[in-house]
Amino acid sequence: MKITLDLSKLVEDGKLTAEEAARLKELAAHETGSLAVNILIGFGVVSIAAGAVALLPSAPTVIAVGLVMFALGLAVVLNNVTQWAVFGQICLVTGALMFSGGVIGQAEGSVASMLIVTAALAAAAIAARSSLLAALAVIALSATLGARTGYEHATYSLAIFEPSLTIVLFSALATFAYWGSLRLRADYERLAIMVARTSILLVNFGFWVGSLWGDPLFLLRGFKDHNPIEMMSNIVIPAYVFSIGWAVVLIGAAMWAVTVNRRWLINTAAAFGAIHFYTQWFERLGATPVSVLLGGVLMLAIAFGLWTFNKHMRAIPEKEKAAA
Repeated sequence: MKITLDLSKLVEDGKLTAEEAARLKELAAHETGSLAVNILIGFGVVSIAAGAVALLPSAPTVIAVGLVMFALGLAVVLNNVTQWAVFGQICLVTGALMFSGGVIGQAEGSVASMLIVTAALAAAAIAARSSLLAALAVIALSATLGARTGYEHATYSLAIFEPSLTIVLFSALATFAYWGSLRLRADYERLAIMVARTSILLVNFGFWVGSLWGDPLFLLRGFKDHNPIEMMSNIVIPAYVFSIGWAVVLIGAAMWAVTVNRRWLINTAAAFGAIHFYTQWFERLGATPVSVLLGGVLMLAIAFGLWTFNKHMRAIPEKEKAAA
């Protein structure tokens, strides 16, 4: 588990010695350097895989080359060849991504192909201990419900066709992954945390889309009605249900995160809380000077309330220590 500490403040308060702070800084510097390298490797392997998939002549060729690269990387990792460790990780990740792209291309993005890719990426993530592949496995699973993104000139889009199922499925996955992270070794704990965090993002996206459009339950009703236009005119779960539910979930998640010191979840809840607030506020009032002003005032009031609550929660352990 990763936590955030203000070392200078802890030394000033006498809770940490200068020597202990210096040692922690050295350890943090190593982790920061590793993070930078991993980010660069992550962008690099994604670009390599995307380019190779586009250049190779056929999907079976992409799959075959991907499998060879993955096997080569796996051999390096399993034999613990230290001097080739980075090369092995690159081959593992690139091979897994090429295999996934080839399978999707061969099956033209069918649900079965996405399930195969999800399983392959999950297995590769475990073998390579790759957080990137773990996150991509979760994203691939979301594609089986129709989740997708798009880009046109200066325009990005997000589509969630099954908000309710997305919320239920990835809430369960996030809960299971978090439970598993408490019982796994450090390397695998990191993967489980990444799965939980990616799932939480998808849950919020499901709430966001549902709060705007509602949910016609395409998948559950699709066996009887295959006309999407007619189905969109008959919303089963109205938008206000998602709007209210999202607010309740965000508040509950933030309160729980404070009690267990999960800073990432606190920040995520705050970020999506702001997105939810402004989405609903401007959807109903429009972007006028008055609505912008009132929205800012309300957001500051909410921020002050959260700050007061956070301060109160930090004071509780100090009172318990003084009483003891």
